[in-house]
Amino acid sequence: MSRVRVSPIIPTIASFLLAALWGLSVFAGWGLEAFCAGADEDCPRRLGTVSTVSGLFATLAACCTAAAWLLPVSRGDLRVFGRLMGAAVLAWVLAEGVLFVGGLLARHS
Repeated sequence: MSRVRVSPIIPTIASFLLAALWGLSVFAGWGLEAFCAGADEDCPRRLGTVSTVSGLFATLAACCTAAAWLLPVSRGDLRVFGRLMGAAVLAWVLAEGVLFVGGLLARHS
C-alpha cells in the first residue's frame, strides 16, 4: 500500500490564511461590517462577546501551529507534526464558525 505524503507547507499555509481571515474579521472591522451594518446599536457589543469566545479557539489554533513548527518532537516526526497542524486547522475552522454563527445571532438578537 502506498502512502500519499502531503507537504508540511500546505497545512501551514491553510492555517495562516484562516488566521488572516479571522484577524481581519475581528480586528479590521470585517465582522462589524458584515454583521452589524444596519443593525441596532447593541450589535457591536454582542459581536465583541462573540469575538472573545472565538478568540479562545484562535489562541488554541495559534498555539498548535507554533508547537508544530517549534517543538523538536514534531519537527522530527511527521505524524506528530500532522496531528498538531490538523488540530490547528480544525481550531481555526471552529474559531471562524463561532464568529460566523455568533455574528448572525448578534445581528438578530
